Amino acid sequence: MRISFLLHNAYGIGGTIRTTFNLAEALAERHDVEIVSVFRHREQPTLGAPAGVVLRHLVDLRRKSPDYDGDHPDYRRPARVFPRGDGRWKQYSRLTDARIGAHLRALDADVVVGTRPGLNVHIARQAPAGPVRVGQEHLTLDSHGYRLRREIGHRYALLDAVTTVTEADARSYRSGLGLPAAVRIEAVPNSVPEPAAGPADPAAKYVVAAGRLTRVKRYDLLVEAFAKVVAARPDWRLRIYGSGDATGNEKDALRALVEERGLTGHVALMGTANPLDAELAKGSIAVSTSRLEAFGMTLVEAMRCGLPVVSTDCPHGPREIIEDGVDGRLVPVGDADAVAEALLGYIEDDELRRRAGAAALAASRRFDPVAIAARHEALFTELRERDGERRHGRLRDGAHRMRGSVLDAGYAVRYKAADMLRGRRS
Repeated sequence: MRISFLLHNAYGIGGTIRTTFNLAEALAERHDVEIVSVFRHREQPTLGAPAGVVLRHLVDLRRKSPDYDGDHPDYRRPARVFPRGDGRWKQYSRLTDARIGAHLRALDADVVVGTRPGLNVHIARQAPAGPVRVGQEHLTLDSHGYRLRREIGHRYALLDAVTTVTEADARSYRSGLGLPAAVRIEAVPNSVPEPAAGPADPAAKYVVAAGRLTRVKRYDLLVEAFAKVVAARPDWRLRIYGSGDATGNEKDALRALVEERGLTGHVALMGTANPLDAELAKGSIAVSTSRLEAFGMTLVEAMRCGLPVVSTDCPHGPREIIEDGVDGRLVPVGDADAVAEALLGYIEDDELRRRAGAAALAASRRFDPVAIAARHEALFTELRERDGERRHGRLRDGAHRMRGSVLDAGYAVRYKAADMLRGRRS
């Protein structure tokens, strides 16, 4: 198959980029795969180009590039096709409308895959009828505002399938939008490759957490919980990996909280790490205190390094990743005491920590890119066959209608000739 992914910016950093690269690289072992990045702002992808995948872009924002598009008159004109409800709307323009539309109309692929709602809308509105049209949801339906949900409900009816990263979100799509039955809604989790770093050492006295320093991650709750851990086990340390927003407000607030709780030397804000697996493997327990997760990529990354995970049981992902009491612990959202208790449960029991880490490593293999790519491949193949049958049926029905029309026309000619002959005879 020829498979084309449409991505916001393949040259940045983020979970959607990472999982798209993982999937594309795995699919490229058996198929012709390309990633078309709407924007390009730097020479090389931050995450490194996926092997075997053709990477190209539509709008060049490299100021020193001879093809720089930032001065194009349509670049400053607001987008009409890309929906306003998508949080990236201000980055899109009349120029992106035109470039994406031209790309989709000229598409030579069997399957085209969008990777965010705005791009899925482009595919629904501008892609030709030939390729299978798939829209991926990397967040959740519930996280979108009313305006975007309304647009999705209207436009996604023209897609062949929508894939979500959790079954919980797939249920929301099935029940909340009223899409026609012809639109397949399938839950396929994100993939995480086997880490280059070796399995974590269960004896390491480090708890690790990773993710953007935003309020939804509730790192303030984690610091409060770890203060209780340190009171019982001052020999343990917490490392938090991730960057914050451009203002740095969340990072400053966390640093102030660490000092206020007297945790300097026990809690470290490590900044961004790439690759992350080498840092995760230095810990022996991973923790997440989010109040909401679309999936929980870092949970799987930690498990792939052999770490048990303590996570809040938040919507939507953790419960579909962690088996409570086997390869990790699920605790109530917003409960610092429960987080501390679960962490201490692993800290105080070396054998439990080792056993849970081994279970996490084994369970995480179901997220290997090869396994996840096989699920996407099966879906794409089924949709192609289904659409082929539909097209064949339409052609067959059209042939029947055409033949019927020809026969009707033939009968009409014969009847008219007979009437004329009868008229002459009379």
